[in-house]
Amino acid sequence: MIHCYKHCGYNIVLDIASGSIHSVDAVTYDVILSYELILDGKKPEVLINRIIEKHPNVTEQDIRAIIIDIEMLRNRGKLFTTDDYSVSVGVTALSPSDMWSPAIKEQAPLTALCLNVSHVCNMTCAYCFAGKGEYSAGENSNETKLMTLETGKQAIDFLVRSSGTKRNLDIDFFGGEPLLNWEVVKEIVAYAREIEKKVDKRIRFTLTTNGLLIDDEVISFVNKEIYNVVLSLDGRPETHDAMRKINGDNENKGSYSEVLPKIKKLVETRRHKGYYIRGTFTRENMDFTQDILHLADLGFTELSLEPAVTKRGDSLGFTKQDLPELFRQYDMLAVEMLRRKSLDRGFNFYHYMLDLNDGPCIHKRIAGCGVGTEYLAVTPSGELYPCHQFVGNKRFLMGNLKSGILNKKLHDEFAACNIYSRSECKNCWARYYCSGGCAANAYYASGSINGIYDIGCEVLKRRIENAIMMQLV
Repeated sequence: MIHCYKHCGYNIVLDIASGSIHSVDAVTYDVILSYELILDGKKPEVLINRIIEKHPNVTEQDIRAIIIDIEMLRNRGKLFTTDDYSVSVGVTALSPSDMWSPAIKEQAPLTALCLNVSHVCNMTCAYCFAGKGEYSAGENSNETKLMTLETGKQAIDFLVRSSGTKRNLDIDFFGGEPLLNWEVVKEIVAYAREIEKKVDKRIRFTLTTNGLLIDDEVISFVNKEIYNVVLSLDGRPETHDAMRKINGDNENKGSYSEVLPKIKKLVETRRHKGYYIRGTFTRENMDFTQDILHLADLGFTELSLEPAVTKRGDSLGFTKQDLPELFRQYDMLAVEMLRRKSLDRGFNFYHYMLDLNDGPCIHKRIAGCGVGTEYLAVTPSGELYPCHQFVGNKRFLMGNLKSGILNKKLHDEFAACNIYSRSECKNCWARYYCSGGCAANAYYASGSINGIYDIGCEVLKRRIENAIMMQLV
């Protein structure tokens, strides 16, 4: 019902179901921690005696006043709130076939596509989940590696046709490296702009790029047509170059010196809006806070640095033994961000951006990103997968652009995937912030999309604790 923790001098109480956050004094904190005594039917005196034993300078009258305040918050639905969402959204069981009512499923039409316009890449990143950007292309030389304009048009038509009454749609150009298929990217956008006028919809485009092929022509087009640009940069030169090498004869050539000027120019021409720097850190740079601060010192203000998720046993991936240091780094980052903000040198870090007033709707907080239902990935040949991280895994082939969703059972599995379908999530205090986490990470860690990636869960909870604390300053 509640989650209590102490951080940076704050005593923080989170009411899980309502999302209410309370910063309280030490005595109130201990009263709330022990309040289950009263909730279980014990007389207030039992609680009062326990608190006085711990805080001998506090009077019985003070504690009774705190109890009155707590009861007032309970009555307002701000503290010790029960979780009624499972009933209100139609969740009735843990069976995927029963998880969501038909009405809920109908409320989630397709609204976004990840277009893998290129299954080739001009980098060979050591941690790449997609086989150095080629996915399964290396295993099948006949596989289509670059999306054609015709397939791109089919993707636009499929999205519009499957979006129901939704007006605002999203497409992410992804790869491999999408700029290796740049002419087709531009033509797909042009086609979408024609279709928009006919169907009264608006398509927002995102481009995810490693930056090597950015030039003035790319910058001009992107600034006109692309809503958001995701730029890959891992931090300090030595960090970046150790992982993100240029694909070519010289396998040891890092890419930092080539991509940084291009990325900076793009960001500056966009007036530092509509972008974010998206990096990855591994066990090779456990001091990743220094990489984030390096990016901030370069003038970038929209930052994300993600822990690498690798196959078990991979030397770049994290273990439970790494968690204390990861926690320490995230704590250091939060404190430094607050310091810089006080000096008007602040920046945004994706995982600390917490909107307590206008955050996601309850459907999103329960079901997450919509993988496999509201969001699909499209390969260069037009195959459909739940998301880009499942591409190439034939167990998750959902259909194709011509025939649509053929694997209805798989679609329903993803529709039923939420915080109530995962036994580990049902009672987790962070469930409404992570929405059950990434289904792909869960699958590759546990063998089931209804499982969890346990290390990722612990990291995410620490990030949320920091994000909440930062809202209180």
